[in-house]
Amino acid sequence: MTIDYLKRGKPANERAEDDAKTRAVVEATLADIEKRGDAAVRELSEKFDGYSPASYRLSEAEIAALMAELSDRELADIRFAQEQVVKFAQAQRDSMLDIEVETLPGVILGHKNIPVQSVGCYVPGGKFPMVASAHMSVATASVAGVPRIVACTPPWQGKPNPAVIAAMHLGGAHEIYVLGGIQAVGAMALGTETIEPVHMLVGPGNAFVAEAKRQLYGRVGIDLFAGPTETMVIADDTVDGELCATDLLGQAEHGYNSPAVLVTNSRKLAEETLSEIDRILTILPTADTARTSWEEYGEVILCDSYDEMLAVADDIASEHVQVMTDRDDWFLENMTCYGALFLGARTNVANGDKVIGTNHTLPTKKAGRYTGGLWVGKFLKTHSYQKVLTDEAAVMIGEYGSRLCMLEGFVGHAEQCNIRVRRYGGVNVPYGEGAPHREAAE
Repeated sequence: MTIDYLKRGKPANERAEDDAKTRAVVEATLADIEKRGDAAVRELSEKFDGYSPASYRLSEAEIAALMAELSDRELADIRFAQEQVVKFAQAQRDSMLDIEVETLPGVILGHKNIPVQSVGCYVPGGKFPMVASAHMSVATASVAGVPRIVACTPPWQGKPNPAVIAAMHLGGAHEIYVLGGIQAVGAMALGTETIEPVHMLVGPGNAFVAEAKRQLYGRVGIDLFAGPTETMVIADDTVDGELCATDLLGQAEHGYNSPAVLVTNSRKLAEETLSEIDRILTILPTADTARTSWEEYGEVILCDSYDEMLAVADDIASEHVQVMTDRDDWFLENMTCYGALFLGARTNVANGDKVIGTNHTLPTKKAGRYTGGLWVGKFLKTHSYQKVLTDEAAVMIGEYGSRLCMLEGFVGHAEQCNIRVRRYGGVNVPYGEGAPHREAAE
């Protein structure tokens, strides 16, 4: 394999040092929230957001007043985007069926899809008000039928952001809190004097939010590890450098640590893209952020073949993968590790982030190797059940179960089977022995 890095990002050991510092801060902060509850949450909100209202939970009147600040056009746009997300989530929900089957005469097995009973949805918004994230978590949880949806978002420019609050409210949030960062995630998961804890946390966030979710996992469920945005462009000479540079920087503006990677088999395209990135950074209003991300985390990887491009892409397992080649469907068929694919030059990651209908809460830091993104199914728990309807079935299954339990040395387990063989079949099985083998049981 001949792979040439025309540009590399920050070395892995430096990224690991950053992660270690984040871990320590999060661990101490969560411990403080668990110990001191609302007092700790208020101190953190004052320190990091300069925000200390009488109550962090918005009343219905406050929500209505904030929504009234939006124009009809803004509300219509929010509703349109949310409708697309709900439409796709509902189609996904409709594909998930409860089942019940008779696997043997008198033996009924089944499963039910039951919503998680309470979910905490984190919607980022300290730097950019992430209106679309409310659709992805709150509205999708509503489609799943979650009976208690709690939503948290940080203040924006010193007050609740009207558009984010509108999206949360329209999406079906039952409780809305203006809280950000570790304090929001910690309060929802651990509970405080005024916030009842939830069963599950969902939503993207910065490195501190992602780490808080990681540390809280087990005490609560989480959707996935969704940290700082990652993007990859897989392209060949069917497209130009301006398009590739625009798609890379369009995601690099998210934060100072948002990896953006070009994978290509065209040296000409790679060099054009590098040149276009330099040009766009002179005119992009968010260039300060995007430039830092690109300088520290951006990469340009030149491959010899499409097979190499595929192998590199699967190894990186980027959150967003924009594919613009002469064989987009080949990548769709063969890629196995990613968050979401954006196929063809006509689409782009911003479509998925904001409006098209797929969920934008996606796996980062190689988590695409073992999980997909947030979707309606993440809010549902599939629980199995069994029924034995006839004496004959109870005896037949019981005899097999008895012998298999004894094979493993579980005498007490075997007796659970044996008592039913005795009661429903009249077969005398001595205590502590396996049921006899009978041809009728075959």
